[in-house]
Parts: sequence; C-alpha cells; structure tokens
Amino acid sequence: MINDWLKLYSINSVENLLDAKREIMQEITLAGLARTDFFKHATFYGGTALRVFYKINRYSEDLDFSLNNKNAGFDLSNYFSAIQEEFALLGLEVNISIKEKRNFTTIQSAFLKENTVWGLISLNDEVQRMTNFPNIKIKIEIDRDPPLLFDKEEKLLIRPYSFYISCMTLPSLFAGKMHAVLFREWKSRVKGRDWYDFEWYIKRGVKFKLNQFVDRAINSGHLFENHNYSADDFLNLLRRRIDQLDLDSAKFDIAQFISNPSELNIWSKQYFHDLADKILFD
Repeated sequence: MINDWLKLYSINSVENLLDAKREIMQEITLAGLARTDFFKHATFYGGTALRVFYKINRYSEDLDFSLNNKNAGFDLSNYFSAIQEEFALLGLEVNISIKEKRNFTTIQSAFLKENTVWGLISLNDEVQRMTNFPNIKIKIEIDRDPPLLFDKEEKLLIRPYSFYISCMTLPSLFAGKMHAVLFREWKSRVKGRDWYDFEWYIKRGVKFKLNQFVDRAINSGHLFENHNYSADDFLNLLRRRIDQLDLDSAKFDIAQFISNPSELNIWSKQYFHDLADKILFD
C-alpha cells in the first residue's frame, strides 16, 4: 500500500523520497490521532495543514496543533500508542518521545522517528548503493495556552483510510502565518517558508482576519491589549519587516522544499511590498 502511495510522487532523488516519506508519515500520524478523541480537543494548523489540505507547492516538516481551550495539563504522550498502532497496521515501527525542556512553556513538543527501512523501492539501484538514508524525524507540537479566536472546519483525508479532522480555515491559517512572518525570531536563518506562504495566500485572494492576527499577537506578548490596532498599523509592521528581510537567506531556506527554484526569481523587497498592497482585509 505504501509503495503505491509513493508512486503518486515524482521521485528522482533521495531528497524527493525523503519529502514523500515524511508527508506519508504525517498523514499516518493524523490518522492515528483521528481514531482517538484528540480532535475533540485540538485543531490542526500550520504549514503542513496548508500542504496536506490545500496542496501548496512546498513540503513541510512539522505537525502543529492548537488546543480549542486552554489546558496547561494536556499531554501529547497520552496519544503516542494510538499513533504507533497506526504505523504498525502498515508494517512500520516508529518511536515517539516528549522533548524535555529546561523551563515549562505553553508549547509541548514531541519527536516521531522512523525505525523501519522502507521506500527504497522507489529509487534506482545506483542511488541506493551510493547513499546513506537518514531516518526521518517529525516534530509534533501543541499549544496548550493558545489564542482562541480562530475558525475551524472538518477536513477529509483518504489515506491510510478515510477520516475527518479538525483544521483551521484558510483565513485563520493566514492570520497565524502573518504572526509568524512578523514575529518569528530569525536568529541565524530566515524562514523563507513564511514568505513563500505569504505570497501563496495573496495570490489566492484569501481574506486576512486582522482581529485573529491581533489576538495571536496579544497572546504571544508582541502587541498590547489596550491598543486598537488598525489595518494601517499592521501594514506598517509588515513593511518594516520586509525592509529588514535578508532575501538570500530566505531563498536558501525555501529552496530545499520546492521543486522549481525559479519561482523565487521574482522575489525582492519591492515585490513583497507590492504583495502587501494586495492584502484583502476581512
């Protein structure tokens, strides 16, 4: 069954294979969670949600969830066995462990790692002989003290079986993405994926819910609760962020997740300023 799924991808390199395997593993993980009460408590969001349900032309690494109600005691480990059982049904073995942190945070993180060698049938013999294949690792994160002003809907997946999960709507995903664009700490590497997604939302005319963005920014401590933020306030923040953008670093980050790097040829600070002019506020 899994090899049939791999045939749906264009696999011409080890990198292609790893991207395809990771995406299949993400969907198996979602399937395992769907057999439990997880989606009664949590909603799927982030770049992988955009990839899985809306087929954005880039791969994504993590599985991100938001609780529907604040609950500092929510524990991802309660769902590990269901995820592992889902993989076992397909003849695969994975390990899952909580990421231990020195200080308590509202975000709980876990790592899922593959133990089974699979998928090599999709590569030719020469590539198999020349390459060491790293085990795939997927980070699973859930916000236990999330901003609660978001909209969700039931979305259908059909592999490894047909099931529905709770996912943020496109406008709510857009609000979350713009929070990342404006406030994510870049450190040594800009997340070009954020800017690629920003471009994607604009091209598709997705409405931007300013109130949901502000709710997220207040929740994260980046904006003040007693200020009445306007569209102009948001655009001023965005334009300052664009002016600070290291384009080369952004392109380097996103290039590994897309099949056609020439898509990035148009990227410039002026291009992103022009995209900002096209935001449709809801």
